Amino acid sequence: MLKKLDPLLHSELRLAIMSLLVSLENAEFTYIKEQTEATAGNLSVQITKLEDAGYITVKKRFKGKMPQTQCNITKKGIGAFEKYVNDLKDYLKL
Repeated sequence: MLKKLDPLLHSELRLAIMSLLVSLENAEFTYIKEQTEATAGNLSVQITKLEDAGYITVKKRFKGKMPQTQCNITKKGIGAFEKYVNDLKDYLKL
């Protein structure tokens, strides 16, 4: 029987965010925006969904007078991502 894929990670943009953070551990909002080519509004919504699930943490601060938002992947997020990848591999073995 096939495992159910995590619907939170099955979204293309959320999966892209998590993929970046798994390899980097943390990244600034502007970097994620550049890499995913998402709009700021859509990216913000998707980051909030990942944060609400406990997959990432978000820290807002100022660098000089410029606001800076940093996203960090959590242990829960790493575990969820690894499970998603393994479940997807099971699908591909069919």
